[in-house]
Amino acid sequence: MDISPPRPDRRSLLKGAAALSALAATTLAAPSALAAPRPSAVPLATRRLVLPSGISTGDVSTNSAVLWSRASGPGRLHAVLRAADEQGNPLKGRFARKVEFIGSQAHAGTDFTAKIHARGLPAGTRFDLELYFEDEAGRRSERGNGSFTTAPAPGRGRNRESAAQSFVWTADTAGQGYGINEEIGGMRGYAAMAATKPDFFLHSGDTIYADGPMSAEMTEPDGNIWRNVMTEEVSKVAETLNEYRGRHRYNMMDANLRTMYAHVPVIAQWDDHETVNNWYPGERIDDPRYTVRDVDTLAARGRQAWQEYMPIADARAMRPGTGFEPARIYRHVPRGPHLDVFALDMRSHKGTNTAGLETEPTSLLGEEQLAWLIRSLRASEATWKVIGNDLPLGLIVPDGKAQESISNAEHGAPLGRELELARLLSAIKEHDIKNVVFLTGDVHYCAAHHYSPERAAFSDFNEFWEFVAGPINAGSFGPNALDGTFGPRVDFQQAGTTMASPRSGEHQYFGHVDVAGDGSAFTVKLINANGEVQYTRTLKPRR
Repeated sequence: MDISPPRPDRRSLLKGAAALSALAATTLAAPSALAAPRPSAVPLATRRLVLPSGISTGDVSTNSAVLWSRASGPGRLHAVLRAADEQGNPLKGRFARKVEFIGSQAHAGTDFTAKIHARGLPAGTRFDLELYFEDEAGRRSERGNGSFTTAPAPGRGRNRESAAQSFVWTADTAGQGYGINEEIGGMRGYAAMAATKPDFFLHSGDTIYADGPMSAEMTEPDGNIWRNVMTEEVSKVAETLNEYRGRHRYNMMDANLRTMYAHVPVIAQWDDHETVNNWYPGERIDDPRYTVRDVDTLAARGRQAWQEYMPIADARAMRPGTGFEPARIYRHVPRGPHLDVFALDMRSHKGTNTAGLETEPTSLLGEEQLAWLIRSLRASEATWKVIGNDLPLGLIVPDGKAQESISNAEHGAPLGRELELARLLSAIKEHDIKNVVFLTGDVHYCAAHHYSPERAAFSDFNEFWEFVAGPINAGSFGPNALDGTFGPRVDFQQAGTTMASPRSGEHQYFGHVDVAGDGSAFTVKLINANGEVQYTRTLKPRR
């Protein structure tokens, strides 16, 4: 299947390649296909390193990209980039020169993962990518092959008229005991997303289910038997660092996911299941499956594994680093003149799950992140500002007698976490920040919600849209009720039977967005894992 992203016009390719031609390079060796490691009787010390989890790219902006892979042993990551033409073929003549980067060292302390933060790339340029490791003896590993396209050039004039791009988003991978089932072709929702040829993928959280043990077989609600590929680490709840890492390794075993990640850059968020269901800092877990009950200990391990396996760089100003710094998760990824993406962290700073009726604000984003978001939205010159919120805004998500959600099931004036959301929405109105769209997952069904002050108990905000998509390979749930505080209305929703499996693909969902080349349209489609469009809405910008 051809899953190459949409290609820029030839003029932008030549312009980008010309910018690369000033960098010295040598001729590429012939690439080898990306393949899973094969058992060998050769002593480990003499084996060639392989890439057991494939390759991926992430946080690709107008001028930079994070390149990721994992080796079978110690080695240093190397990357080779070459600009490609409209057909994906290397450019000829003086444009055939390659650019090489050397990244971090893969070792046991990073579970043999490594990253490169490639900077200074030309905008609007498609690259063919090769990643490989070099061991201590100077031997090169197998090569992983992929591609990515940098975001359209920022600025005004002609660039603003030819900046079309598309992306997909979803959440919830390998949840409710539904892992890799080779009988149905694995996690085929990832193949459906890749088939739309997006420029990037916003993973809205629950990238793993660390708290969801799998079994070799389980009975689906309709009586079918679901059969999982199994590893030791997925057979119990994750508590040790290796068990958290093992969850990520497991997902990367799926051929559909690996193929997509090699060609579609990821903007990754985290939510609760990267640690444990509905967690918040300071919590003590009351669950007999756990021997470690301190959630902060588990979250530190879960976060380390997540940062090792996600192609995310140091988010503080995206400055150079190894990618493993204990930096903040929330960040801004510029995607050209018509799109800015703001990926939030709605977990690290979250207050205790209560009924949500406090008259004083309860932390969700935290003061630093909230101030950053408002400041960054004000500074954005992009036509469309996408906020990736890993928790939905108006949906009610109970946690026992408390609330996991922002909403509190009281339809009146904002209370608890709603007070922080009210501050954000009021600031967007006060500073006349236009064309803000919220994209989320979490609730295991798809929906489109329109928020209006005319219907709301709190009215100091401008109308906006929030779109919900997921799961991509997990059990179905929903739909959830909406809290009326901010005046939401269901424009569309679709959900499967509770705990239904991904087998049919009918109720596994992702969203697809097309941004028009001149920014004049933002078209959202909600699609199931069979590639069938369930809903379409085109938004027009407010100038």
